[in-house]
Amino acid sequence: MDELLWVGADAQARALRDGWTTAPELLESVLRRAGDLAGTLNIFRTVYAECAREEARSAQRRIDAGERLPLLGVPVAVKDDLDVAGDFTAQGGRPQFPVAEKDSAAVALLRAAGAVIIGHTRTPERCLWPFTESKTAGATRNPWHPAHTPGGSSGGSAAAIAAGIVGAATGSDGGGSIRLPAAACGVFALKTSRGLVPTDPKPAGGWQGLSTIGPMGRKVADVGLVLDALADTRGYRAAVDSVPEPTRVALSWRTPLGVPPLAPACRQAVLDAADTLRSLGHRVVEADPPLGARPTPQFVVRYLRGVADDVAALPHPGWLEARTRHIAAIGRRVPDRVLRWARSAEADLHARMAGFLTHHDVVLQPSWTRTPPEVGLFRSSTLATTWLGVTARIPYLPTWNVLGYPVAALPVSRDERGLPVGVQLIAPPGSEKLLLSLSAQFEGVRPWAHKRPAL
Repeated sequence: MDELLWVGADAQARALRDGWTTAPELLESVLRRAGDLAGTLNIFRTVYAECAREEARSAQRRIDAGERLPLLGVPVAVKDDLDVAGDFTAQGGRPQFPVAEKDSAAVALLRAAGAVIIGHTRTPERCLWPFTESKTAGATRNPWHPAHTPGGSSGGSAAAIAAGIVGAATGSDGGGSIRLPAAACGVFALKTSRGLVPTDPKPAGGWQGLSTIGPMGRKVADVGLVLDALADTRGYRAAVDSVPEPTRVALSWRTPLGVPPLAPACRQAVLDAADTLRSLGHRVVEADPPLGARPTPQFVVRYLRGVADDVAALPHPGWLEARTRHIAAIGRRVPDRVLRWARSAEADLHARMAGFLTHHDVVLQPSWTRTPPEVGLFRSSTLATTWLGVTARIPYLPTWNVLGYPVAALPVSRDERGLPVGVQLIAPPGSEKLLLSLSAQFEGVRPWAHKRPAL
């Protein structure tokens, strides 16, 4: 049974359909694994053991009756920024609102596809940072190297997959929050196109249009399967099994802040990914999107106002960490006219990308510029120190939130400490199927899911 924890959600769904295991048996293995690692990694804020057991028993009755749904009986973890009926949504801090009376739209769609929701995974406070730590929740640790963060803000979800607890989980990404933990933990994930996955009861396009919900999994097939559920449509899992046409890939080293110094392992991962794509018949050339520095001020304005709007809606803002209150205070000072400029200026970026995309289908870029930080590095830091420290590590990511593009987080290799290293594959809005197909082809010759942390 323990081997089933490592095969991913897609293979677990198949094992349940074919009768190799039962939903209650699989769930008990998941709960046992989660309990064994709770004190070591701090992945879950809440595990819904008894509710999940009832869901698993119900799923098995439906399977035995011949019912077939994509995720029927499959355990899935949910990031603690989505409402789950009967639980608080804490987002890394003290819960600010009563328990949710009903599931968020994304969780409801997972349940409709048959998933067994097993718990809320950890985030930094208000999902603000690329490390998963808060004064309320403590630190979540990377299964590959517990002295390091699993990234953030979807760090708990990525760690749950990497640690062999679940085969899939939800994440959200307003500036790299799906891609960074996926890269740090060596799992596959997809930042989806703006508007693809519903965000109810929250307004669409959180953080002034920067944030989207997306799936994370051990393998590309897991992400395709879960995206079929989250997008309430079919075809994403099927795209995983399709062979992509020869694709024009632009390898880009430039960010809006220039070409940053890269750790050797991060640079080599990009070069290795490029060589692999070439070997699969794709054209890879070095070319930078013609955006210049423009995305950075647009991102900063939208991020700051987005955080301010989020905090303004809280009944107890005084419960927040000083760093969170400080960033919200700065965001409140952003004038409406500046916000209107930042939102409207996105159209110019799309126009600039339109010409570039007549010659290139996909952009290949680094993810992290160096090793994900050690746990506690920013524990006592001011906002300024934290901002500067994380910005130097993640300059390749926010541009694609400004544009609302889908991005695949692709595991490639490991650094000298044994930490995973990944890259990004970026494509125009609505190109999830291309990214899934291309990533699955890459996975076929450079698999990663068979590797396990020594916990």
